[in-house]
Amino acid sequence: MKHLKDLREYLDELRAVGELVEVKERVELDLEIGAIARRCYETGSPAALFSNIRDVPGGFRVLAAPAGVSNQPGRALARLALSCGLPAEASGREIVESMVRGRSRAPIKPRIVATGPCKENKHVGEDVDLLELPAPLLHDGDGGRFLNTFGVIVARTPDKSWTNWSIARIMVVDRKRMTGIIAPTQHIGMVHKAWADIGGPMPFALVLGPEPFVPFVGGMPLPAHVDEGDYIGGYFGEAVDVVRCETVDLEVPATAEIVVEGYLSNTETEHEGPMGEYAGYLWPGPPTQKPLYNVTAITHRDNAVLPISVAGEPPEENHTAWGVPNAAEIVYLLRNAGLPIATAWSPFASANHWFVIAVDREWRRKLDVPASELCRRIGEHLFSSKAGMGTPKYIIVNDDIDITNLHEVVWAFATRNHPGSQGELVFNDESTNPLVAFLDNAEKMSMRTTKVLYNCLPPDQWGDRLPLRSSFAGIYPRSVQQKVLANWENYGFSPVQALSR
Repeated sequence: MKHLKDLREYLDELRAVGELVEVKERVELDLEIGAIARRCYETGSPAALFSNIRDVPGGFRVLAAPAGVSNQPGRALARLALSCGLPAEASGREIVESMVRGRSRAPIKPRIVATGPCKENKHVGEDVDLLELPAPLLHDGDGGRFLNTFGVIVARTPDKSWTNWSIARIMVVDRKRMTGIIAPTQHIGMVHKAWADIGGPMPFALVLGPEPFVPFVGGMPLPAHVDEGDYIGGYFGEAVDVVRCETVDLEVPATAEIVVEGYLSNTETEHEGPMGEYAGYLWPGPPTQKPLYNVTAITHRDNAVLPISVAGEPPEENHTAWGVPNAAEIVYLLRNAGLPIATAWSPFASANHWFVIAVDREWRRKLDVPASELCRRIGEHLFSSKAGMGTPKYIIVNDDIDITNLHEVVWAFATRNHPGSQGELVFNDESTNPLVAFLDNAEKMSMRTTKVLYNCLPPDQWGDRLPLRSSFAGIYPRSVQQKVLANWENYGFSPVQALSR
């Protein structure tokens, strides 16, 4: 496992595998960068590094699509894999399993060092100016420029027992103020409430451009009071180097590109949004009031790089760097509950509105229960945890299905789910992410909704006997498959690659 310790090491890795385009053409901060990023996502093009941005001070750069999906054969998940310390060719299942193993390792706390690259430039007090940073207008219709779409917010409870690194969108208001969503059900909302309960603002540090694994863990639904920095240390087997902030009592990754410090108010609010979001929609309308971030310091590297995620139709970082870690936490949680879980995955096309969970093929020998009972147990454990909060629909299949292949998921759902009481298990009044696309206004306000598990396991009457899959790989002897593959061009066909699913 290769631990990339700063964003620039990651850029070098992307260059080496053909996953980075360095855009020298002058581009506009308003909409053009966002449009290029969306085109990168939708065509599987490499990440884009912009260094010539109109009206942005020299030296600041923007990195778009840092964890997008690639159209390179065999390297579709190269940016995800490299971020997680794995080879560019790693599969989705291998990435998930790597993060699951990390949950079982002993945590290692971050190591405080005297200084780091993030301190190369310091702006405190009257020198603070958020408008100098290259925060782009991402979508036509956004309510403002969003500085944070792929960075982590560092916050700590007043008693210092829990340090949380999490991702939430943040919009620039003016030179010294920002605003953004603080959901009370999310961990940053819990820390914010702890400060509000004692009558004070919450110290924060917004970390932009840390080492590439950090945003993945910032989007991972670890349990409350588990420190993300400790998990990263355990995952790689070595501590993350952190430095003390200039104006708040917090520490941040030493190699971060940009750090914004200050206090999140418990009384002041400001207009925020709208914004195109991960479900793939932008709902036009007036902004809403959100808590205010008052900025006291900005530090940054020379030629600092701001990574951005341009949320929208999948796949983009909400579906990759949030969806994949969420799958890993689901696997870890359910296995620890004694359930025979093989793997989990959120098909990117579902925009984080589906998760598919595969159970071990021989689960009936391990649990003497009907398929519907296994699904019920999965749902009960999921919906009592943070890992099951954000997604409303779950598909449960046997592990003969490659759940990272949407073609196979659709086939399994269509042919194995029996509509009716045993085919859908409904869970009412469950906690939800208010950004789920189909929620009505009452559900968004209460953050409660109905969730469902679709039972796509083999019918109980089949027992352990599964029918053969009538496919090239499933119904022909290995010797026949090898002969056909060896003679494919001799038959007169052109060389082929696997169909994109």
